[in-house]
Amino acid sequence: MIRQEEVYKIGVFNKPHGIHGELSMTFTDDVFDRVDGEYVICLMDGILVPFFIEEYRFRSDSTLLMKLDRVDTAEEARRFTNVEVYFPKQEAEEVPEEDLTWSFFIGYILEDLHTGEVGKITDLDTTTPNTLFVVETPSGELLVPAHEALIAGVDRKHMRLVMDLPEGLIDPDLAVEES
Repeated sequence: MIRQEEVYKIGVFNKPHGIHGELSMTFTDDVFDRVDGEYVICLMDGILVPFFIEEYRFRSDSTLLMKLDRVDTAEEARRFTNVEVYFPKQEAEEVPEEDLTWSFFIGYILEDLHTGEVGKITDLDTTTPNTLFVVETPSGELLVPAHEALIAGVDRKHMRLVMDLPEGLIDPDLAVEES
């Protein structure tokens, strides 16, 4: 069974394209420019399900057309409309850190150099010009700026993102107690 922490969201299928099962997909991560992925994972009825890619081609800088194996008609493709598309983090291991997108870090533990473990990154907030990590802490939700200059280190093996956050952003009393 595929677990949510093993994947990260790369886009959403929009609607069928043509009559042969091809799907239009809006992507937020151009992972296919960096890795030869053989499959994607779709959130179908609350379950993460892998689907092999037959072929894909970029349509614009944010849209691609994808043909999934064994999806051969527009009718079969319609069941993928508005379905979230994920990519396995393990397959993205070879991607250099500077090429990772912010969505890759969902599921990671955020740690501050000064206060220690802050909490788990559960989502991104892109409603403002600056992307923010949504971090679940013991005291509730916290928004933290997602910016390259703040990253002090990434531990992919242990799924930890270490940041050097500005003083005052994290209340030291909010930090998770180390056991």
